[in-house]
Amino acid sequence: MSEATDRPVDGDAWADACAEDLAAEKARRRAEYGPQPGSAAEELRKLVDAVADKVSSLQSPLLGVAAQGAVQQAIRQAKSVVEPVIERNPQVFDHLAAAGSELLAAYRSAVEGQESRWTRTAADRAEAAPTEKAADDPSDPRDEGRGEGPSGTERIDLD
Repeated sequence: MSEATDRPVDGDAWADACAEDLAAEKARRRAEYGPQPGSAAEELRKLVDAVADKVSSLQSPLLGVAAQGAVQQAIRQAKSVVEPVIERNPQVFDHLAAAGSELLAAYRSAVEGQESRWTRTAADRAEAAPTEKAADDPSDPRDEGRGEGPSGTERIDLD
C-alpha cells in the first residue's frame, strides 16, 4: 500500500495548510509588532484605566488630602458610568470609530481640494481659465464674479 492510502482523509488538506500558514503568520506578527489592538470598546476601557492610574499616581503637595479624595471619587464615578455602557453596547464604539474615520477622510478630501486651489499662482489661473468652464471644473458657480477678497481670502464651501 502506498503512504497516501494508509492515512485517513481529514477534511480539506488545502484549507488545513492555509489555516496553519495563517496561524504562523499571525504568531510572527504578534512577536514582531506586539498584540493587535482590540475593539474600540476594549481600547476605551484601557484608556479610562490608564488615565485613572495616571491621575491616581500624581501626588501633588499642592493638593490636600480632601482634594485627592475628591479626585479619586471623580475617577470612580467616571469608571462606573463608562463600564456599563461598554458592557451593553461594545459594537457602538466600533461604529463610532468607523464614522470618525469616514469624517476624517471627507474633511481631508475637502481640504486637499481647497489647498490645490489656494496654491495655484495667478499665471496658472489665467492659463487654466478658458473662455468656457470645463465640465470637470470643481469650482462652485456661486463664486462667479466674487473673486478673491482684499486680503487674498476666498469663500470656502464645504457642502
